[in-house]
Amino acid sequence: MSTNPRYKRVVLKVSGEALREPGSRDNISPQIVQSIASQIREVKELGVELAIVIGGGNIWRGLSASHRGMNRATADYMGMLATVINGLALMSALEDLGISVRVQTAIEMNNVAEPFILRRATRHLELGHVVIFVAGTGNPFFSTDTTAALRANEIGAEVILKATKVDGIYDRDPMLHKDAVRFDHITYGEALSRRLQVMDSTAFSLCMDNRMPIIVLDMNKPDNIRQAVLGAKVGTTVSDKQV
Repeated sequence: MSTNPRYKRVVLKVSGEALREPGSRDNISPQIVQSIASQIREVKELGVELAIVIGGGNIWRGLSASHRGMNRATADYMGMLATVINGLALMSALEDLGISVRVQTAIEMNNVAEPFILRRATRHLELGHVVIFVAGTGNPFFSTDTTAALRANEIGAEVILKATKVDGIYDRDPMLHKDAVRFDHITYGEALSRRLQVMDSTAFSLCMDNRMPIIVLDMNKPDNIRQAVLGAKVGTTVSDKQV
């Protein structure tokens, strides 16, 4: 396979749960964060401009808290702060590997991170910095999936890599059904008609309306992110084109 990347500018969506060791009481596993940072370094070594959107579900889930009686807006703001914690942890691991990082937050906290400014974020990418977007969109009622879709379209990314704990999209839950079938590729229309939960509806609509391809992959396989950037068949691709 060629070592020339297929994509020049990429948004990597990492869930907060991905930072936690399964079965552990610790919200963040330094070893897992270091592993993710190593995978990101491999992508950067290809010359790819990389932005990251990180979730906060390992620390706090606003929607779950609202279902238990907390005000939804307050719960969501707490979730945004959780993403800041995760973003700083990833920043530290990347800097330990010698990678230049800029963290931009949708909620201003000048002692911690830069405010999100589109032109500044784009310039950082052009200069070779990894940009980590935290605090979601800065608004309650929006997920970090929506943040990934929004930021990807704002910065002119060519693809969203959604790093998960499964190796793609299935016709039904592979944890419950051993005969579940994985898709190598699926269109937006097919995903909607089959009611497949690729992303939440707002995020998915943003991607579909702007023809932003999504690759859902297993981040626990160390070389998957790099292979996806190189154009290998990894996980499931969602796009507007039939294959």
